[in-house]
Amino acid sequence: MHMVIAGRADPPLPLARWRARSQLTEGRAADLHFTSEEAGLFLNQGMGLNLSADAIAVLETRTEGWIAGLQLAALSLQGHRDASHFISTFTGSQRFIMDYLTEEVLDRQPREVHEFLLQTSILERLTAPLCDALTQQNNAQALLTAIERANLFLVRCQCSIRAAFGVGFQHRRHVGSDHCHSTGHDL
Repeated sequence: MHMVIAGRADPPLPLARWRARSQLTEGRAADLHFTSEEAGLFLNQGMGLNLSADAIAVLETRTEGWIAGLQLAALSLQGHRDASHFISTFTGSQRFIMDYLTEEVLDRQPREVHEFLLQTSILERLTAPLCDALTQQNNAQALLTAIERANLFLVRCQCSIRAAFGVGFQHRRHVGSDHCHSTGHDL
């Protein structure tokens, strides 16, 4: 029997045992990233753009080869006359990207994670002690681990989620939205 499971986070199954027995084949986030060549084919042929190799390399680097990011960048790019200016200023804070992150990622998080991300969005780098001091809680390490396991754009080497979430949360703070304080377990 063969079973295929897909998801953003590891399921509560004995994955370590299956790995040790060579009974598990995994495809992780790093395996799903587009190369520059794949990004070029997607952007120019799939999305109908006519981008230079340099422009493609910039978008591939800034989205880390993430297909949804490339597609959202391409959608944002279609409305701009000056493609090179858009690409040079592309940061992930464009409307389509922030809408996607908000609807598909942030709004689906438990209240505790959502609140933590909101409170720590002002930080450039996240460490458990710094997050605990800022939030006046004592659970940052557990939350950072849970966020990493859920593949919520936390990179262990850099320990930073600012690039992905900071701009969106800062925008919410400035407009005074109570959206992130709605009732229910999942926001």
